[in-house]
Amino acid sequence: MTKEANAVGDRPAVISIASHVVRGSVGNRAAAFALESLGFPVWSVPTVTLPWHPGHGPGTRIVPPAEEFAAMVDELAGSRWLGEVGAVLIGYFGETAQIEPVARLIEAVRAKNPKAVVLCDPATGDGGRLYQPRKLLDAIAERLLPLADIATPNRFELEFLTGLDLTDNRELIEAASALGPRTVVVTSAFPMLRGGTGNLLVDDRETMLAEHRLIENAPKGLGDLTAAVFLARILSGATLEKALQSTTATVFELLARTTKRGADELTIETDLDSLKHPMAMVQMRRLGRSVPKQPA
Repeated sequence: MTKEANAVGDRPAVISIASHVVRGSVGNRAAAFALESLGFPVWSVPTVTLPWHPGHGPGTRIVPPAEEFAAMVDELAGSRWLGEVGAVLIGYFGETAQIEPVARLIEAVRAKNPKAVVLCDPATGDGGRLYQPRKLLDAIAERLLPLADIATPNRFELEFLTGLDLTDNRELIEAASALGPRTVVVTSAFPMLRGGTGNLLVDDRETMLAEHRLIENAPKGLGDLTAAVFLARILSGATLEKALQSTTATVFELLARTTKRGADELTIETDLDSLKHPMAMVQMRRLGRSVPKQPA
């Protein structure tokens, strides 16, 4: 950790680059809140402002002008506080023009703190469809993934990134291994538990699957929350296995409690104990390159 970070506290700051919604718990409303609740100062960079998640219906979409966004990000890259930063979290973008300034910011952070962790959550698609332009996904793959230490695509985003139709966890492992970042966490991986879902971690040292019961009609924001909590666990010194287990337990527990309340947005603020000390049980499996088939 740098001297600057030590000067402001025990935890490094995280630059979190994502969408902002007025109502709800998606994008930076989920990621920044989770990181701050876990003790990490956050530099929150909004890429687009929305009244609510688009899944709730149409709403005004405010994307900052490209030149102004680039100027602001470049100011962050040149700020005297840059040494406070120990990680960058990349999420949803408002437009393709935002990617190059963000890449410059990451390079500036790395020049100041070579040990800084970069996590890329390529929030561009789900459920077998893209909800962002293809050129934006291509720009993320070409410019940002090579800078990332960790990536957290969902299964469908991994398919779009690799151009492959992935039908089982063996193929997910192969695709994740070729993606670029050293550590890849694939959310919505194929379950081995009947009626389950899971997060598949692929690293050059180990491969493992964390599973839990599938909850249907889940509110949005699970990917944002997963990325932020996993990053926080890694920054806190957890092993990959512990980070995966704890992150999966946290997200499942928060989701289960949100669903029980009948809420249409994650109730993170109500369940801080779940965020900090999850009690939910998840099934952990260590996998090799030869993976058993999921249940029929």
